[in-house]
Amino acid sequence: MTRLITAVTVALLPFIGTSLGALAVFFVKGGLNHRLKPVLSGLSAGIMTAASIFSLLLPAIEWSAGRALPAVSGFLIGVLAMLLLDEVLPRLTTAARDRTDLLVLAVTLHNLPEGMAVGVALSAFLVGSPFMGAAAALALSVGVAVQNVPEGAIVSLPLASKGMARRRAFILGVLSGAVEPLGALFTLWLVSFVTALLPYVLALAAGAMIYVVVRELIPESLENGAGAWGVTAFSLGFALMMLLDVAL
Repeated sequence: MTRLITAVTVALLPFIGTSLGALAVFFVKGGLNHRLKPVLSGLSAGIMTAASIFSLLLPAIEWSAGRALPAVSGFLIGVLAMLLLDEVLPRLTTAARDRTDLLVLAVTLHNLPEGMAVGVALSAFLVGSPFMGAAAALALSVGVAVQNVPEGAIVSLPLASKGMARRRAFILGVLSGAVEPLGALFTLWLVSFVTALLPYVLALAAGAMIYVVVRELIPESLENGAGAWGVTAFSLGFALMMLLDVAL
């Protein structure tokens, strides 16, 4: 029962983080402050980078008995998959009415690798990996949940500022995070067939997350001349994830 509770908690925490962020639509008037967005993006980038390294790539290498090939190939496959998704995305968004619609879809899609990361960490824990215990899986889940809070706000606040009812904007913000537990379940299902795939999938999730960091979050953290604030937020996010990884 304890393992089941742990598994459910780890799978749902990121979704809960997004939902909490979406609640901002009921307390904040107008859109997201243009000075605050780079800080939030930098914080998310730092957390995701640290999570990719400490919670995904290093366990992938350790699981492979120190061999780099599974981690390297999985990482590159993850990056390639996101590159291909970026090619498909413009076709999916041709019907988008404005940049806000595009933002909602982009956030929703980039939540997928985060869900996969949590799912593969959970898979490693459930199969008894010595490199990914309950605490390590929980640390990753908490880190993703923390950085999902601003993402929920980034989705719901612009929708409300465009005139959408706050309740509906909140629901869409919540739904943008629903892909994460789905991604976690998909990864659990995939790894359940072939445990040997685990180091590859760990690294694949890391590659997908790093792609999102470099492609979306770092540029956003440097917008509007906020370079110093963005870098500071990135560093704090990275340090926070390291602290979670060590403490848990």
